[in-house]
Amino acid sequence: MLFQRRRARAGARARVVAERTVDRADERLPVSSAGTLLRKAFPEHWSFLLGEIALYSFVVLLLTGVWLTLFFEPSMTEVVYDGSYEPLLGLSMSEAYRSTVDIGFEVRGGLLIRQLHHWAALVFLSAIGVHLLRVFFTGAFRRPREANWLIGVTLFALALVEGFAGYSLPDDLLSGTGLRIAQGIMLSIPVVGTYVSMFVFGGEYPGEDIVPRLYPVHILLVPGLLLALVTLHLILVFHLKHTQWAGPGRTERNAVGKPMFPQFVTNSTGLFFMVFGVLTLLAAVAQINPIWAYGPYRPDVVSFGSQPDWYVGFLEGSLRLMPPFETTVWGHTVMWNVLVPAVLLPGALFAVLYAYPFFERWVTGDDEEHHLCDRPRDKPVRTGLGVGAVCFYGVLLLAGGNDILAHVFDVSINLLTWVFRVALVVLPPIALMVTKRVCLALRERERERLEEGVETGRLRQTLAGSYVETREPLGPEERHVLRSRWEPEPAPIAPGGEGPRVGRLRAALSEWYYGDRVDAEDAGPEESASPPGELER
Repeated sequence: MLFQRRRARAGARARVVAERTVDRADERLPVSSAGTLLRKAFPEHWSFLLGEIALYSFVVLLLTGVWLTLFFEPSMTEVVYDGSYEPLLGLSMSEAYRSTVDIGFEVRGGLLIRQLHHWAALVFLSAIGVHLLRVFFTGAFRRPREANWLIGVTLFALALVEGFAGYSLPDDLLSGTGLRIAQGIMLSIPVVGTYVSMFVFGGEYPGEDIVPRLYPVHILLVPGLLLALVTLHLILVFHLKHTQWAGPGRTERNAVGKPMFPQFVTNSTGLFFMVFGVLTLLAAVAQINPIWAYGPYRPDVVSFGSQPDWYVGFLEGSLRLMPPFETTVWGHTVMWNVLVPAVLLPGALFAVLYAYPFFERWVTGDDEEHHLCDRPRDKPVRTGLGVGAVCFYGVLLLAGGNDILAHVFDVSINLLTWVFRVALVVLPPIALMVTKRVCLALRERERERLEEGVETGRLRQTLAGSYVETREPLGPEERHVLRSRWEPEPAPIAPGGEGPRVGRLRAALSEWYYGDRVDAEDAGPEESASPPGELER
């Protein structure tokens, strides 16, 4: 009895101390709100993992990049190679190239880490690109997530710069060829091109400053910006709540899914180790960027079949497809064959990406908040525009390897170039029109299934003696999804506010967006409870 009273008093004192500790900590830190944060609901769908793959690839990049900085020498000072790789013995090279070769042949595990770093960079950029496509096709860029879309596009642009800077650091023959092309692009900028080139390279090309200047950009400046934007992106995801697909219990006012702790954290941790494992496996069995085979960079040598990494391949293709065209104005030559494909085209592409959410909102007049994802088939014009853009990019990417394709398939490179030129102009609008018609056909098919039911494959005989196939109504979840879709009416010409030409343009674009429509039943879906085991926020 005495022991029980002592234990009760000790427990009471412990509770008092714990309460005081929590109160004092809560005065300085958001301790009380942490519980709510840990119970935040995260909707589940495989497409939502694309952003996590990009995040975890970035983590692998940071870890391996820190390790590589311990052995890399960012110097273009000339040295003579005397290492263990015999084909390079006695060759003159920069310290940057020498240290990169030594990482692969002299440092234990160095080649694995370097290839892991390179593969992580490719997956990082790929995941960002596919994640942006997912956000675009599902309409997850609409209000209130316009800022997160802008952050995502900026992350993609910075990742391109980061990838090219890291790709150029080893000072091998392949990366040196890429730097030579980059210098030609700088020179094509009217008036200031020569000054830009002199500033970047520290004098005449190639100079001795480009690698020492790219090094802090690659390991400090751009990674710091990426880390800050990734953090801001995640904060906005938490604040605005995650988008979700339509379904029973899911509305524009809630988020239904697994709680952050422990389910989401456990699943996400498992995904991190899966990404790390797959990247490590690729680094171990799939050789990438063998710089010892390319040799050190020499300005008078270009390796056969030089191909950049995929994320800058579209620039290579645009340069190869642009016809030779120059203009001389007041004694100054403007190289349109370089300026247009390598400066104006990428600038226009990113300008379109930045402006599209605001353009669509202006055209459609949709200023509501959206937390449910659109199915691509429900927005035929937007989906068609996205598919057309992907085709445009794909043609440029293939054109970047037209010499390799001509060599492998034994066709004329001139003929292949003209095929790509025609495809670049013709294929995107065809893809847009075909995609739009396919989306409308899918919507029409769904409307028929919603009204008539699904085919069962069973026949019954009527009183008249004929045979008809029986149909069953759709399940409640699929019926809910189909009935929750609607298309607004095309926006009329607004009286006043906008000029008559702008108003007519907006009305015409709105008619293009919503003129062809396939609506389901007008009755709204019945609300139902969230699926078991899921939270609603």
